[in-house]
Amino acid sequence: MQIGPYSLPNALFVAPMAGVTDRPFRQLCRQFGAGYAVSEMVTSRRDLWNSLKTSRRANHEGEPGPIAVQIAGTDAPMMAEAAAYNMDRGAQIIDINMGCPAKKVCNKWAGSALMQDEALALSIVEAVVAACAPRGVPVTLKMRTGWCQAQRNAVALARAAESAGVQMITVHGRTREQGYRGQAEYETIAAVKAAVRVPVVANGDIDSPHKAREVLAATGADALMVGRAAQGRPWIFREIGHFLATGELLAPPLVAELRRALLDHLQDHYRLYGEFTGVRSARKHIGWYLRELPGGEAFRTRMNALDEAGQQLQAVADYLDGLAQLMDRLPASPCTNTEQEPMDATV
Repeated sequence: MQIGPYSLPNALFVAPMAGVTDRPFRQLCRQFGAGYAVSEMVTSRRDLWNSLKTSRRANHEGEPGPIAVQIAGTDAPMMAEAAAYNMDRGAQIIDINMGCPAKKVCNKWAGSALMQDEALALSIVEAVVAACAPRGVPVTLKMRTGWCQAQRNAVALARAAESAGVQMITVHGRTREQGYRGQAEYETIAAVKAAVRVPVVANGDIDSPHKAREVLAATGADALMVGRAAQGRPWIFREIGHFLATGELLAPPLVAELRRALLDHLQDHYRLYGEFTGVRSARKHIGWYLRELPGGEAFRTRMNALDEAGQQLQAVADYLDGLAQLMDRLPASPCTNTEQEPMDATV
């Protein structure tokens, strides 16, 4: 798998999810077999670049390359400026967001709302490519199948984006109107793949090794992007990769492996966010890890009352130590399709 000058170790990607795919989560997914990870979207608004939220999203300390940053906005010159801002901070690939369905984003005509205005969408692509090309930075695009059922224009936009210089296109198999409801469809992704020469990435409802194989067969895509199914289950990339290579399913992780991964994740999370914010924002991650485990919901209720990092870390360690006395391995993971949006979808 190649994006511009970068060769990737495999074709399994972590989706950019606002409030989720921060640096600690991206690094964890890579450790469990993801070949590529895209950051949370960074706003094109200059007045917000010095905010704490944006500075954290632009933090790539210790992150292996290539470093891919997603930017969001509605004004072509501002998007070009945002690309330059992030390249100055280490971005090696710039991804344009035309896929976020959140109302607070679309109400500002950003994200998937751009698919309603093809001329504006194309002007943004052209401006970002013009800013990135002199520095040898590839530009990629993430979008949906269209704004609504009656307006599926992913193929037309993909062709225009390719002509403008985009080097990879990711398509989530839903319209903006669907949000995260219902089931993703893959016919449109297959049509995009047939229409362009650049790599195409399939996204939407990929929640198991079997589903990954089905989506590849249905779309002919060059790569797969996993989002919500990786929340609390970062080893899904290892499971999918092994299954696609061998046709065999891996055994679920050992409880001891989960313990190491989760405690390391929490400590990295605290380092990025500090204790006050880190403890509170870590709660959702802990809940995702433990949601299917014996006593997980009861533990989560108790854990949410803790407000110190040391207490939270020790409580998780104690819970998993107790779980290890009951079982060696985690139970086999069910399919994890949900109809929930990411925890935070702000730009």
